[in-house]
Amino acid sequence: MMRGIEGSQSNAEAAMKAAFATVILPLLVTPAMAGTAVEAVKPFYDRIGLELDPAERGRFVDPAKAVFDARDRLEKSEQGDCIDTNMPLDSVAYDKAELDKTLKIIGSETGDTAIVVAAFMAAGEPHRMQWKLKKVDGEWKIADLLSVTNEWALSQYQCE
Repeated sequence: MMRGIEGSQSNAEAAMKAAFATVILPLLVTPAMAGTAVEAVKPFYDRIGLELDPAERGRFVDPAKAVFDARDRLEKSEQGDCIDTNMPLDSVAYDKAELDKTLKIIGSETGDTAIVVAAFMAAGEPHRMQWKLKKVDGEWKIADLLSVTNEWALSQYQCE
């Protein structure tokens, strides 16, 4: 009789493992950009400075991509830089612990466009950033970044 119970537990355990492997595991390995608009924005707060990495240009579409491409050309020509550092953080100095504690990200998707808002505290002051995204080939891409707090937009930068 004990073998029957043990066998049932083994079958149930095997069924759970199979369900995990077929349902849950694929969700864990799906690239963030293929998911929600919020998931496309989160990496910019996990890795500050990500937007400045030329290897990450695939995360952007115009007009944001055009500004970053112009910035890369300007930097390569050694004529300086036209982009502020920490743009996702409203270009202000920050404390990682304060950011992690206060960061809230919400988004709204409508068809192939989305707005994501990131709210956080930096140096004790509230900041709000608005991300505009477009869905391209099933992936969310950043089209623009705006500071609601300090009233600037990435798309307005002139990198020449």
